[in-house]
Amino acid sequence: MELLFNQLQLSVGQLGPNFLMLKDPVDHPAGDATLVVRIDQTERRWQVRLPTGISASSRRVAIENK
Repeated sequence: MELLFNQLQLSVGQLGPNFLMLKDPVDHPAGDATLVVRIDQTERRWQVRLPTGISASSRRVAIENK
């Protein structure tokens, strides 16, 4: 799983109903992003909003469906 966010490509370790856990978080303000999930040969992408952005001090990131 990956999070594509303003030129960043971040690895996602876990996905929950309204959050995700990044493997290596960085500081970034709130905004829109694309979540990419690949299973076998199938890829799914959907748009999400990161209402509070990303903090390098926390792997957990709040997400909202767009």
